[in-house]
Amino acid sequence: MMKRRNTATQEAVLAVLTSKRRAMSQDAIVKQMDVRADRATIYRILNRFCEDEIVHKIVADDGKQYFAVCIKCDEKTISNNHFHFRCTKCETIECLPTIVEFSAPQNYKVQQMNCVLVGVCKDCD
Repeated sequence: MMKRRNTATQEAVLAVLTSKRRAMSQDAIVKQMDVRADRATIYRILNRFCEDEIVHKIVADDGKQYFAVCIKCDEKTISNNHFHFRCTKCETIECLPTIVEFSAPQNYKVQQMNCVLVGVCKDCD
């Protein structure tokens, strides 16, 4: 992995994602930041974080992109192959720490998957 320059904006984006411990949209991240930056810069930072496997991207059933800090469990990073839950009441998305196991048809090679469960979370029930 290439060494990247750390900026105040990158630190602010990561601080928001780490403190909230949930997936957030780019707009929600910007609202929580204490540093001003334009949308294009935030978008580039989020995509760079995805490339560096610091965060992962979730495309929810509503078509929006959400970003979450990668989960650590038993000293192993859970890959993108885990479920997410979107609450229809509070509109939050959270990573569920269960690894998804599946089998693809013969001669199919799955490179990525996106699993979003939609309903009402434990806090809103």
